[in-house]
Amino acid sequence: MKNSIVIDREYGSGGREVARILSERLGIEFYDGNLLVMAGEEYGINLATLQSYDEKGVGSVLHDLTMVRSSDYGNLVNDAPFQVYSAQSRLVQQLVAKKPCIFLGRCTAQILATEAHVPFVHAFVYASRMEDRVERARTVDGVEAGRIEAYIKRRDSQRKNYNRFFTDKVWGDPKNYDLMLNTSALGYEGAAEAILGVLKAKGDLE
Repeated sequence: MKNSIVIDREYGSGGREVARILSERLGIEFYDGNLLVMAGEEYGINLATLQSYDEKGVGSVLHDLTMVRSSDYGNLVNDAPFQVYSAQSRLVQQLVAKKPCIFLGRCTAQILATEAHVPFVHAFVYASRMEDRVERARTVDGVEAGRIEAYIKRRDSQRKNYNRFFTDKVWGDPKNYDLMLNTSALGYEGAAEAILGVLKAKGDLE
């Protein structure tokens, strides 16, 4: 198998579950929050710091402008987000240098394309039914009832801002993905099958 897989996802859409199914079917590792733990251990960054900036720590445009003095990452008012991104980038490059992997979010498509220079399939997983997202947030992540929809919207906004800050791509724009997968229509298994179909078309699977 030559291609890694990157799944960007709306919060509560089941992207993690799709990755788990693919991992079991293909026999390759998938990396989500465990990437943070590994990056902290490898590069000596406190896990709490990594979690604070995980797919969210760059804020509004105004905050971005006050944070960054120049395009030089070494000349920053607060370079913690860049330290976290750099640690994850180096770790991702190490992992794919050994074998293909599955990654969830964290701008790993940018890393694979511009730094690791390896082939990959890029999918965006979403759910057209808000009630599906609410149910997953409640049952899987334990988000408190009564504030779930607001929490979902905030997490999506954080992921979009994070992606905008570290890449030149628009998060969720179909032009930036090989596949747009609606788990409300396809289910998790169906979404995984669609990605497997692309791998087969690329000659990775028999």
